[in-house]
Amino acid sequence: MEIVKFKPLLKEVLWGGNKIVPFKHLDLHVEQIGESWEVSGVKDNETVVDSGVDKGVSLNQLVRKYKGKFLGEANYQRFGDEFPLLIKFIDAQKDLSIQVHPTDEKAIELGKKRGKTEMWYVIGATPNATLHVGLKKEITPEEYKMMVENDTICDAISDYPVKEGDCFFLPAGRIHSIGAGCFLAEIQQTSDVTFRIYDFKRKDKYGHERELHTQEAAQSIDYHVYDNYRTEYTPKKNEGVELVSCSYFTTAVYDLDEEMEIDYSDLDSFVILIGIKGESRIIVEDTQQIISFREGETVIIPAVVKKIKIEGVVKFLETFV
Repeated sequence: MEIVKFKPLLKEVLWGGNKIVPFKHLDLHVEQIGESWEVSGVKDNETVVDSGVDKGVSLNQLVRKYKGKFLGEANYQRFGDEFPLLIKFIDAQKDLSIQVHPTDEKAIELGKKRGKTEMWYVIGATPNATLHVGLKKEITPEEYKMMVENDTICDAISDYPVKEGDCFFLPAGRIHSIGAGCFLAEIQQTSDVTFRIYDFKRKDKYGHERELHTQEAAQSIDYHVYDNYRTEYTPKKNEGVELVSCSYFTTAVYDLDEEMEIDYSDLDSFVILIGIKGESRIIVEDTQQIISFREGETVIIPAVVKKIKIEGVVKFLETFV
């Protein structure tokens, strides 16, 4: 099997900015691209292979074709024919709504297929950019509903000034929002379940406020208060630094300025590499497949590929299940 790249799904939205198109080196003249769905098995939003022997094949078709050879045998037993992760780049020129995602158990209880745990890695940020993550004071579900009604819910949420390299883990139930000026990579479960908590009373062009999901959110929020919601880590050169490890994904960051071999022989999983900065090439040891890889690109390494070499000066995220 080959390492694969996919055609991105670009999402043009009112809050989007102008960073994604140049970051991905696309020859397009569009504005307000808020998201690039890099790897997606979400129904009606599947990415398709961009080149190679499987060009034009959708992500879940790829899973059905290669099964455990692509996903990893244990992953195929766990997830079946649906790819388990959704990878995005997000460029927020304006504040996004305050949201929460349910756990798998709560999602099923509320009639949804599954919940959503995710993480953010900040690629870039304007000087005053902030991310809003987690409760900073204890509130009850009843107090939460009152604060939404009287426009004070933001007073209960922690704000974090951010810069390139900052990381936040967002387990299901953690209240959050992306602030204006944030450009980030998002890794999440394959799920599009979002409960909107507050949208700053904004109105669309028809004068309508967007729907809120106050009741569902009240049942989904984790009301525990933690000291710090930022993921603390020490950057290092030429080795993987683990950022997040949970039952849904494990993610590390690599910052390379010399050639590196990576051995996945003990890993029963596909691996996704997300380009953050620089450029390189990836060489598969067994087949000698060579693929270019640079900032703005995302590739999937099938589970049967066990050893790769990366040549070049490049920074990237590595994630697997």
